[in-house]
Amino acid sequence: MRTLRRTTEFDEFYNSVDPKVQEKIDYALTLMSQIKVVSTKFVKKLEGTDFYEMRVSVGNEYRVIIFTIDNDNFIEANEVLLLNGFMKKSTKDYKAQIKIAEKIINELAK
Repeated sequence: MRTLRRTTEFDEFYNSVDPKVQEKIDYALTLMSQIKVVSTKFVKKLEGTDFYEMRVSVGNEYRVIIFTIDNDNFIEANEVLLLNGFMKKSTKDYKAQIKIAEKIINELAK
């Protein structure tokens, strides 16, 4: 069982999406907290970073949640910190969102 912690930025994102999207996010978070090995359909490591992404599809749109873990290996992780989320429109969105995630981590480290 993994512990999921939320940042204010994640909560702002979560509260900004409609209830149908929130249900899908809740489902994916439940999977992530209760299952050791989660399908890459939901969770992937972001190459070149210390972050992971959780993808939630609603219709033909994707919501992406960026998070970090307390281990080098997702399967071994006991704690997940949900950092921020966004609606994926293009791959260019990632660069800006990763910068936001880094800023959140730096603020929490203070």
